[in-house]
Amino acid sequence: MKKVPSVCDYFVIASGTSTTQVRAIADHITERLKEKGEKLWHIEGEREGMWVLLDFGDAVAHVFLEDTRRFYSLESLWGDCRQYRFEEAGKPYAQRKKKAAVRKKKKISPTRRKAVRRKR
Repeated sequence: MKKVPSVCDYFVIASGTSTTQVRAIADHITERLKEKGEKLWHIEGEREGMWVLLDFGDAVAHVFLEDTRRFYSLESLWGDCRQYRFEEAGKPYAQRKKKAAVRKKKKISPTRRKAVRRKR
């Protein structure tokens, strides 16, 4: 973000599937950066857990509940900046769940599949 006028050099956006997970992610970020000697200047939204803002001076982290992240869409506000996407354990949970549903559909027997097609 150094080419774009900003109040920080790094802007991290993450999300969780529940308020408990959002708080846990924010706590983990805080603990890891404190271990590295970074000072947490300010924190917002920790009690509610829908959107937690962590201000470390040169880096600001936003940890959202997934619906809240989609609603505010901060990524689109910083479209001129270089973006990196990180996903833990491969694909996001929603995509893993969708892929599992597709796999289940494939296990239908050929005779059952024909019967389903006739009904349509």
